Amino acid sequence: MTGRYHDLYTRSLTDPEGFWAEAAERIDWIRRWDTVLDRSSPPFYRWFAGGVMNTCWNALDRHVAAGHGARTAVVYDSPVAGTVERISYAALRDRVAAFAGALRGLGVAKGDRVILYMPMIPQAVVAMLACARLGAVHSVVFGGFAPNELATRIDDAKPKVIVSASCGIEGSRIVRYKPMLDAAIDQASHKPGRCVVFQRPQEQAALIAGRDLDWDDAVAAAQPADCVPVAATDPLYILYTSGTTGQPKGVVRDNGGHAVALQWTMPNLYGVGPGEVFWTASDVGWVVGHSYIVYAPLLNGSTTVLFEGKPVGTPDAGAFWRVVSDHRVTTLFTAPTAFRAIKREDPSAMLMSTYDLSSLRALFLAGERSDPDTLGWAERHLKVPVIDHWWQTETGWCIAGNPLGVELFPVKPGSATKPLPGWDVRCVDPSNREVPAGDIGAIVIRLPLPPGALRTLWNADERFVRSYLTDYPGYYQTGDAGFVDGDGYVHIMARTDDIINVAGHRLSTGAMEEILAAHADVAECAVIGVHDQLKGQLPLGLLVLKAGVDRPEGEIVAEVVRMVRDRIGPVAAFKQAVVVDRLPKTRSGKILRGTMQKIADGQDWRMPATIDDPAILNEIADALRPLGYAPARDKEA
Repeated sequence: MTGRYHDLYTRSLTDPEGFWAEAAERIDWIRRWDTVLDRSSPPFYRWFAGGVMNTCWNALDRHVAAGHGARTAVVYDSPVAGTVERISYAALRDRVAAFAGALRGLGVAKGDRVILYMPMIPQAVVAMLACARLGAVHSVVFGGFAPNELATRIDDAKPKVIVSASCGIEGSRIVRYKPMLDAAIDQASHKPGRCVVFQRPQEQAALIAGRDLDWDDAVAAAQPADCVPVAATDPLYILYTSGTTGQPKGVVRDNGGHAVALQWTMPNLYGVGPGEVFWTASDVGWVVGHSYIVYAPLLNGSTTVLFEGKPVGTPDAGAFWRVVSDHRVTTLFTAPTAFRAIKREDPSAMLMSTYDLSSLRALFLAGERSDPDTLGWAERHLKVPVIDHWWQTETGWCIAGNPLGVELFPVKPGSATKPLPGWDVRCVDPSNREVPAGDIGAIVIRLPLPPGALRTLWNADERFVRSYLTDYPGYYQTGDAGFVDGDGYVHIMARTDDIINVAGHRLSTGAMEEILAAHADVAECAVIGVHDQLKGQLPLGLLVLKAGVDRPEGEIVAEVVRMVRDRIGPVAAFKQAVVVDRLPKTRSGKILRGTMQKIADGQDWRMPATIDDPAILNEIADALRPLGYAPARDKEA
């Protein structure tokens, strides 16, 4: 006997048109589609071709029209600004219509691009939805990005208007945005017509006459704008992801397929209904923030939490539990690195016990592999399902997960569980042949991709094909390595470039990290492959210890070396590890393994645009030198 998941998944692959047409009934359409899936120009597939709708209407206006205007749409909770604000659906609709009117007054129309360079404040959500209301294409750039990185995005997207704020707040530090915005515009070849700046009370930015407008003044002078009908296949947004050439890749998301897919995930994957409180602890600058702070919860009529703070330090490792308790959060979605930070500061979860977490039904983790130790720690202390799930900027929503609202499967630590409907996941060798269950290979997805996935790269169709569709014909190349086990569970072990070759043996650094993370004194860790003249590469571990550990570091290193030998065997050749204070990460929590590997091997390297704290890379180099790595030429390329 098969379960509901099996039936849904099978139908999504054998009858994708029927499956997604049914899902699309939960979206309001101005004009229904002519074709559910337009296959006329592969690999550029189009969902709901001929359909006309508006994403902002579906996220806001329809809920107000249905009598739910008083329901809370957004809870803004900012420990760094000392502010909590609850915004109803009706109030958010009015704010969005007003700001859309301001943008329209500046000449923004359907198809125009608008770059948003914003902190985690309600105006960021308002600006995104205002663009969607007009049919304009927003491109959110993470607030605080370096000017040169913002400049490359300005030149690629060519925005008519840029929307920013006077500052962000990182802990107790004010980050002034306007000087970085000014520098970026100076560097860029393309010049936006106007800039709209929201003045935060913590910092008043100097405005340039003739170009810059105060947010409040722009809104006061405008008439509210209605929703503009757009084609389902029209672009909703561009979101840039790092490219290997240094030129960022602009992932393009459409309106119709995006709305249908995200709406589907809220009840079926996350098990969240209208009016329930869903909190994604991320940033609107990342895909997780686009999909699950802004669009999916609002499309579903749920309440979303916009949190401007950190898992630790604002003010302590109990910050997450306070937010869950204060706002009766039913479902929390964050990155494993956030929980590792909490676990490091509060290993026994003493702060958790001081809050009422009875509203919490589930924790979802994504953004990087969830090591079994962190997942187990969260399960033991929260006593709710802890669900690892796997997806990417490009896919826009979950490829593999545990569908809480459909059928909850037993958790296998280290696995993202099963492919979700629409995602035909395969594991192949370099010759594009499927490998036996349990064997490591490249994880790929059979075309066409489901609704909500990227349709191309902005102004770069050839690069889209070259980057994702060429190495494995007929499939989308995820860039991730792993395996599918005999039960159909997907295990993502590492990026394909994190698979190291030790004397001809292909080994997963992720599998070694699982073992290191299981050590009682290790808060988090990373394993990189370093050059070795004899074996080609050797694994090297970097360990961050839990707060309060005062044992000799050499003992801990010896123990983790023995653990890897016992679990994987001598073939791993894991013989060296070093204790460090912290690991370099992106602002979204991904550990910068590739950069550490280049530093270790003395290769030229480039400062990652998304790095949280550049000083950490020097700390890593200093820690590696006593082992004979990171020679003095470890400098930026």
